[in-house]
Amino acid sequence: MWRLVNLIHRFGIINLFLMFFILINVITFLLYFLDKRRAVQHRHRISEKTLIFFTIALGGLGAFFGMFLLRHKTLKLKFKITVAIGIIIALIPVIHIGHSLTLDRIVQFVEIDFYADNWPSELDGYRIAFMTDFHAITDEDMAAVVTELNRRNIDLLLLGGDFSADVFQGGTHYRGTIREISEAITTDGIFGVEGNHDYYPQLFAAKEYYGIGILDNNGRQIRTGFSLVGVRDFLFGYANVEQALLYVDTNDFVLLLTHNPDVSMSQSSPDVDLYLAGHMHGGQITFFGFPMYLLFGSVTNYGLRFAYGFNYSAHGVPVFTSRGVGVYYNWPRIFARPEVVIFTLYRQ
Repeated sequence: MWRLVNLIHRFGIINLFLMFFILINVITFLLYFLDKRRAVQHRHRISEKTLIFFTIALGGLGAFFGMFLLRHKTLKLKFKITVAIGIIIALIPVIHIGHSLTLDRIVQFVEIDFYADNWPSELDGYRIAFMTDFHAITDEDMAAVVTELNRRNIDLLLLGGDFSADVFQGGTHYRGTIREISEAITTDGIFGVEGNHDYYPQLFAAKEYYGIGILDNNGRQIRTGFSLVGVRDFLFGYANVEQALLYVDTNDFVLLLTHNPDVSMSQSSPDVDLYLAGHMHGGQITFFGFPMYLLFGSVTNYGLRFAYGFNYSAHGVPVFTSRGVGVYYNWPRIFARPEVVIFTLYRQ
């Protein structure tokens, strides 16, 4: 299993799939060619079951060309239907790969108006940008994101963690990411938490060096009536919502920043007014946007509950989960576009 994972990390799942896809269609075409040739020569034929199997096993394009270029099996309705089904099956991964190589590589800026009963009316129009799951994003791409952010008049920038998947092996990629983020222009600063792929002593040291506020099971008041708290990574058991809330007045509008939204179920607090989280990547590799991977329970205990967008904590508090902005190793995003989310807050 680990050999397969390492192979994917090295070559990329899309490159490996394309090689397989081309190979299976060439083989399917050759099978139709051999069967046609043997039919002409009155020799032992390739079984129809074999031709049908390769046709629907992603070999639909090879079957199509083998059928109509060679004028083979064209009079059999069974094969016409099989080839049509095979083409549809083959086109599904092609569409997904096309989406991954185009739209899924363009960072989307999502604007959301958020209304709350206890948001200070004098802060109406306050703008909070949220980015998370940076992983292997290049310094150039991160700089482009920050440039766009600086055009959008941001009051506060929040970072949801996961800066580098190789930090535990001594990687330093996260430093460039943090350096570029520090160029963001905000009214009230930049603050962030750690993720499960971060080694917090190094991460916090880099954030401190570049003037980024550290939320480490603590919090602070940003403006009168608005407080911000953040917790450590939940997956490794370091998150402590109760401790973080000790640093703020819970009568304020309290925004809690966490990498993993699952914390809102096991440590949820009615004193929190909004959770911002990441970790899920929108499912990373999805089927037309449906995050099947999350159903396996490897990254969340709540299935699709926090796959993307708004849901609710155990106490009914809104939880927004972002798809994140970066890429994880050579695992592509497929129908899970990277994003930066910008909330504009108003009193209800």
